[in-house]
Amino acid sequence: MPLRLTSSLDLAGLCRLAAQQVNNLFPDGQPVPADDLRPSAQQAMARLEHCFAHVANKYFFDGTGAVFDHLHGDQYAMWLYFLSNQLHRDGAPGHWCKKLFLLNKSLHGCDIFHEVVLPPVFLLVHPLGTVLGRAEYSDHLLVYQRCGVGSNRDVYPQLGRHLSLRPGSAVLGRCTIGDNVTVAAESLVLDRDIADNTTYIGNPRDCVSLPRQGTEKIWRS
Repeated sequence: MPLRLTSSLDLAGLCRLAAQQVNNLFPDGQPVPADDLRPSAQQAMARLEHCFAHVANKYFFDGTGAVFDHLHGDQYAMWLYFLSNQLHRDGAPGHWCKKLFLLNKSLHGCDIFHEVVLPPVFLLVHPLGTVLGRAEYSDHLLVYQRCGVGSNRDVYPQLGRHLSLRPGSAVLGRCTIGDNVTVAAESLVLDRDIADNTTYIGNPRDCVSLPRQGTEKIWRS
């Protein structure tokens, strides 16, 4: 049975808002037409609904269905990613996708390019200064502010399920990160593998790995 979604704006309103925002931000004579966003926006909204339904927070799921508020910064950042990525998937003009990516970067300070493939279920928490690059991501990805995922010498990480990146943490390079891993605040994982059920603390010169039990309470089963 389809989930119920409660949204602060209907789909047409969300498309008008995004189009007006990017057209005001980039008055370059190549406007993004709101009506042409609708088909991809419908698919993006279905993806957002699926994602939010897995978040155990009343602002994302009210007990019966997903909840979306375009004035909730974390939610709108996730929506703009879904919309730009879905447009990319659907073969929309590249400048539409780039403008939505840059709108997200301007509004929320996060860098998630529209070609990056985030998992179906993820959560951004105050994502100021966060950069998520072209890694291999898995479901139940939790990312806080000032986090980084990217390459080292053109090699990107492979990330397991239930990964939590705490504020200021980063995973770079040839890394295979297991399931149910937390990278502690201000920690750096560089060209290193981490086993399942681990909390990693530190940096390549001084680090410790501790056993971790259970998954983050933010996720619904």
